Amino acid sequence: MCFISRELPVERSFPHNFGGCTRIRRGICRFCGTNPVRETLSSAFFLTGISEPPPCGGIEDALGKNTALRVDNVGVKFRMANEHVDNIKDYAIKLLKHELRYHEFWALKDISFQVDKGERLGVLGLNGAGKSTLLKVIAGVLKPTEGTLQRGGKIVPLLELGAGFENQYTGKENVFLYGAMLGYKREFLKEKYEEIVAFSELGDFINVPLKNYSSGMKARLGFSIATIVEPEILILDEVLSVGDAKFRKKSEKKIKDMFDKGITVLFVSHSIGQVRSLCDRAIILEKGRMIAQGDVATVSALYEEAIK
Repeated sequence: MCFISRELPVERSFPHNFGGCTRIRRGICRFCGTNPVRETLSSAFFLTGISEPPPCGGIEDALGKNTALRVDNVGVKFRMANEHVDNIKDYAIKLLKHELRYHEFWALKDISFQVDKGERLGVLGLNGAGKSTLLKVIAGVLKPTEGTLQRGGKIVPLLELGAGFENQYTGKENVFLYGAMLGYKREFLKEKYEEIVAFSELGDFINVPLKNYSSGMKARLGFSIATIVEPEILILDEVLSVGDAKFRKKSEKKIKDMFDKGITVLFVSHSIGQVRSLCDRAIILEKGRMIAQGDVATVSALYEEAIK
């Protein structure tokens, strides 16, 4: 159980078998696109129900040559603790006494859609609708409780920029730390280091500990590291609002340059205008369920009507 969020996924098995899976290369499973090391580190925050890890399944069956992503009846169930547990000792005592109480809820339920290569899909919905949870499932950060997910290319998720930063380290040290968490090799990061610093516009602040950075400076550094590669599938979660107005225009231009190269995009935003300008299709989520999908003009009009 994570003592910060107090959320416990129902299914606790790991998606990779480190002893038997031969598909891990450069930190990334080349079939399912996830980072097993990052998943294992994330799972270390949870203390119950860890089962023997099954072998990596990868993509279950071949996607069509024009299909980038297929989601079939995906659902994610969480357990929410009824009371706060401050430390491992209290948790262990309550576990042994069978005093742990929780309730279950579905963050996502019966989600199905397909995204073709080069398509840009907008994900609309109010706060708590399940948008970020869906993107985390697609990125491989969360494992679905039910349903199947097939990916047809390398994924770069821009979800929570700078989530792996260490405040005591300098910006330069965090370039290599955060880059390693994203699966980039040290040699690659050395080669791209000057480009990362130049794009982030941090200058001499790159040698200052991150604890002295503003939130905007951290986001700029995270964006510069994460977008240093060109993916086949790009996942965006409200990242076009990074930094000040000048850097926001710069980041939007970089993202649009990626779009022009024909990459597949999944884009979450509360800005209907951004979704209309950047996407050609859209879906609407409400309380974990998909209530509409179709061309962006029709779906965005439905969403506007719903939030009036």
